[in-house]
Amino acid sequence: MKKLTFTLSLVATSLLANTLALTPLEITSTPLKENELKSTDAVEVYTQEDIQKAHVQNVYEFLNQQTSVISMPTYGNPFSQKLDIHGYGIGDGYQNILVLLNGRKINNIDMIAPLLSSISPSAISRIEIVKSSGIVLGGDGANAGVINIKTKKSNEKELALYGGAYGAMDGSFYLGHSSENLSVSASAEAQQNSGIRHLNAEGDKDKNRLATGNFDLAYTPTEALELRLGASFARTDVNYAGSLSKKQYEDDPTQEGSSYTTQKYDTDVISAGLSYFLNDSLSFNVDANREKKKSDSTNVSSYGPFSWIADYQYDSARASFDYENDMMVVSLGFDGFKGERNSHATLYGAKNTTTKENYAGYIMSQFNLGASTLKAGYRYEKVSYNFKDAQKDNSDDHNLNGIELGYNYALDAQKSLFASYAHSYQSPDIDRFFSYGVFNEFIDPMKADNFTLGFNSIKADNKFKISAYYIKLKDEIYYYKDAVNSYPDPSLSVNTNIDKSYKYGLDIYDKWLISQNFDLVLNYNYVQAIIDEETGRNGEDYSGNKLPGVSDHNAKITLGYLPNEHTRLALTQTYRSEAYAADDFENNFAQKQDAYMSTDISASYAKDNYEVFAKINNLFNQNNGLWIHDDAIYPVNFTTTAIAGFKLKF
Repeated sequence: MKKLTFTLSLVATSLLANTLALTPLEITSTPLKENELKSTDAVEVYTQEDIQKAHVQNVYEFLNQQTSVISMPTYGNPFSQKLDIHGYGIGDGYQNILVLLNGRKINNIDMIAPLLSSISPSAISRIEIVKSSGIVLGGDGANAGVINIKTKKSNEKELALYGGAYGAMDGSFYLGHSSENLSVSASAEAQQNSGIRHLNAEGDKDKNRLATGNFDLAYTPTEALELRLGASFARTDVNYAGSLSKKQYEDDPTQEGSSYTTQKYDTDVISAGLSYFLNDSLSFNVDANREKKKSDSTNVSSYGPFSWIADYQYDSARASFDYENDMMVVSLGFDGFKGERNSHATLYGAKNTTTKENYAGYIMSQFNLGASTLKAGYRYEKVSYNFKDAQKDNSDDHNLNGIELGYNYALDAQKSLFASYAHSYQSPDIDRFFSYGVFNEFIDPMKADNFTLGFNSIKADNKFKISAYYIKLKDEIYYYKDAVNSYPDPSLSVNTNIDKSYKYGLDIYDKWLISQNFDLVLNYNYVQAIIDEETGRNGEDYSGNKLPGVSDHNAKITLGYLPNEHTRLALTQTYRSEAYAADDFENNFAQKQDAYMSTDISASYAKDNYEVFAKINNLFNQNNGLWIHDDAIYPVNFTTTAIAGFKLKF
């Protein structure tokens, strides 16, 4: 019961603090009990109140509008979006970000991005973003950092409905109950829209549907024991149009493209765990999960329809001994994962099974020495692969090491300096071993050395954070697209590694309570991502070029106005500078990725147990798109949309 009571009281305290004044928020997603002022890493913490005030339709929208994370639909798919932090690129950056939901990894073993649309914003208690860190506790893939999402466990009961332009409709609920020995919650969401873009000449549009549900239970039969059980599901039915030429994009981004895709993507998860408190300082924690997924997609183009069906099963388990006293926290643990994909036969390949297994041991420690905070951790991880079809049975494995070191010095009760180092890694996803559906070869993992220096200042009316980072990389993973030879044969297109590369940049966050009526939040990121050494398979020299798909500048700013205690108006401006198109490793395409810009406004009125709200996205109808190469543009947030709805709390 001790752990549950702490979590609930912490959420309540942070919500109250945000309403009255700014205070350092606790970081709750790791065993290291620290707040953001004492953190040895660059962190962003967003509370339940922050998420509710944003009135977003999904988690991607919140990340893209309010945080340092960049989010873009995957080739037009709004339910599966690419993510980027610290200049890993909008193409593959999501594979360098570990995404955890209540401690469970939701990253995939192939090139499908994490399905954040399966998490209803109404069920989230907080989002914590740890940048250039997290490899010891999180493991494989935590190069750019970790996004930790925690769902609510409270007595709240909430119902929300909204409708909007282009047939947008959404309904969600959260039901929670918490007593001395029992905490139980259930949430669900269903949304759909009628579509904006045309798919084909028959007039079909890119309409989409999504349904999600989640159930969590925690029972404490004794003060020393907590038992946990959970289940969740997601059902997506999505249709999205293909790319446009630049002229088509400028003339009418709603028109049909070069192709279109229909996809049904289903997931089901069950989880169980327990915590046993041996005494006031030492606890044993174990959690296990099984996830089953199915993807059934068809792409229709001038070449005809191409269908691809795959079934997945992910099994994971995590166990740790956590020790805590006033001076130190130590976590010693084991992390295991097995992911399997069974791909049905296609035009390009026979039926096959590919597996990826990760097994790791780690130790993480933190020492609180007055004004100083020290962090040190190590992780050993073994990654194994197997590919099997009627003709082949190939295996590969890698032994990888992760290190984290950090130091924070509190200048006073409101200001601190910190420095950190992390040696991280990313093993290849299983799609990297295929070209045009045919198995080619295994490739090397990527390794990175991350260095960060930062400053925090948290006062009652202003929260300011600034950090500078440098990342040195070896074998950064990318897809070499053969532009010389004709498709499909002979083609040198293949997944491979950049020999050497580096990134550096600056992150600035400022939340200012200007007065009782006005507040301002700024999130600005500057980044340079440079290829040091790499030669393409046709002899191209990429040395000194910029990594494509990385914008130098990324800025989000929100001005809030509270004319009275019940009403809030907010104006948000999002901007990203132009970049090289996703495939432009030579930096010589005729077309660049245009700058991204969106102006959004929202209004809400909350009193007693109800709230009404309205929001307009892309107020000035700005065209935005994702450039892959010349005349291959996927429109993104390219028209004005609006929603209006209400919430009831009881």
